[in-house]
Amino acid sequence: MLESYLEKLQPYILELFKNDYSGHDFGHLKRTMQLALYLQQKEGGDRTIIGIAALVHDMHRAMQIKEGHFVSPKDSLPKIRELLEKVALTEEQINEICYCVENHEQYNWNGNNITNINALILQDADNLDAIGAIGIGRIFTYCGANQMPMYDENIPLNINSDYNEDSGNDESATHHFYHKLSKLKDNMNTETGKILATKKHECMTNFVTSFLNEWNGIY
Repeated sequence: MLESYLEKLQPYILELFKNDYSGHDFGHLKRTMQLALYLQQKEGGDRTIIGIAALVHDMHRAMQIKEGHFVSPKDSLPKIRELLEKVALTEEQINEICYCVENHEQYNWNGNNITNINALILQDADNLDAIGAIGIGRIFTYCGANQMPMYDENIPLNINSDYNEDSGNDESATHHFYHKLSKLKDNMNTETGKILATKKHECMTNFVTSFLNEWNGIY
């Protein structure tokens, strides 16, 4: 059943995200969906809800490109509902998908306590695509698209405990590793997510160490 929904939705998603060069493109959506469905096999939850929520979870990013200003996941829900009404989903399913999308950026280090398994799996899958080798490529892609430098050595590197998606407090790509990406491993919701995150985290931290050594002339 999920596959039939995806077949109908994919052309619309491809069109909406064709101009995204920030790392939140269709490739990211597809990888997040694959990760989410793998987690669902191990952890439970509703396969249809999780798969579709993963495919549409960054609708607000596409809207930001078009509108030229910050759009929150919650702001994207009317657009998502309009899209999902094109396929034969129930109102209950649409509501559940929208709940997952609205809350997928509500991190527990900011005091949030999401308990819905479908939303937790979506968040883990999205965060898993933000770390590791893919995550390294994505953050530099994002910063290039938003005219942010690779690194600013004049600003201290530290873990920002108050990071949130719309704060705009990343001074560089390297600072983003400290503000957010370095914390994702220890904030995975599912046991399977924690296992997958461990290797990805090691890849990422090794890269950051090498990057800073080369920046500072330590060979």
